[in-house]
Amino acid sequence: MACIKLKQLEQFLQTVDDFTAPNVRLEQYQTPSHIASQALYAIQTKYADLEGRMVLDLGCGPGMLSIGAALLGADFVLGVEIDQHAAEDFRSNRDEFDLQNVECLQANVLQLPALWHDKPLFDTVLLNPPFGTKQNSGIDVAFLKVAIRLARGAVYAMHKSATREHIKKKAREWKVRSSLIAELRYNLPQTYKFHKKISVDVAVDLWRFEKE
Repeated sequence: MACIKLKQLEQFLQTVDDFTAPNVRLEQYQTPSHIASQALYAIQTKYADLEGRMVLDLGCGPGMLSIGAALLGADFVLGVEIDQHAAEDFRSNRDEFDLQNVECLQANVLQLPALWHDKPLFDTVLLNPPFGTKQNSGIDVAFLKVAIRLARGAVYAMHKSATREHIKKKAREWKVRSSLIAELRYNLPQTYKFHKKISVDVAVDLWRFEKE
């Protein structure tokens, strides 16, 4: 069960501040509060993978998923973010919630396995990675591979629905069990100058992965 109700969780997450200086090269978009709350609530109520757990949030940005995990009872949450500005946004949001068990490590996600000697240190790993739509082709799968290497329990990842068959193929290659647990509509707001539309809907899958 969850320690707070879904509606209350979403209300809390609506107050998480967005990126102050979003970086288009890093595909920085805040995870919408309604998607974050639905995903995290499902992770806790269906699988009990947050309360009492050591949680890792890869590419954490300003901390939407990390804060939500802490509010749902995680023992400790570590967010990892390469961008200094986003890491500062994360710490500011964490301080606003007065969360003592949430930290942010400024580091390159892809270098974590070497940094931690490939040790699976975390019960649960969360990630809403860059989708790889700009200069970062394949970055979403690279993030996922790191997540699986560092998890001793389950990995929960958001990926564009258009990549569904590719994600299934990679899971088979890596010999991990994959389950599509939710189909979401990710509303991307107009964030960068090249955006022509006020917002655009992107179909996103929420996956659960476990080592066999």
